Amino acid sequence: MEFRKSIYSTFSAVASTLGYSEVHGMIISSLLVENKPLCLDDIAKKTGYSLSSISISLDLLELVGIIRKMKNTGDRKIYVKLEGDLLESLKTAFILKLKKEILKTKMEMSKHRSDSKDKNTSQMIFTMEKELKRLDTYIDRLAQVQIPPKK
Repeated sequence: MEFRKSIYSTFSAVASTLGYSEVHGMIISSLLVENKPLCLDDIAKKTGYSLSSISISLDLLELVGIIRKMKNTGDRKIYVKLEGDLLESLKTAFILKLKKEILKTKMEMSKHRSDSKDKNTSQMIFTMEKELKRLDTYIDRLAQVQIPPKK
């Protein structure tokens, strides 16, 4: 069991670098390794997280299209399975997170620009906005990169 948690934890570190929490990474890795739908209790046991942490984390993963919740006929438990292509879902979530941060920063820069009275501050804001535009263009191009097919 410790070996399994070590594998989950390693994958979780990768997910964390993409902006997910450790629990999200642990959930994704448990579903990936088991390669079948798991109920919330099973995920909690495999990851070591509480049912409430698992349940809250599943809501976000479902929102970004990484997992799907479902029920089996005659069973009251909620099961979870990976949905679609994992890498494509991670890419989409990563791009959306970056775009959101860029937009938030652009709005802040715009606010500072309207409040700015001196030339040095205006120049600094102009430079930052120019770099944000470059970053936004780069993210758009990155979004066009195709995910390699599964083998």
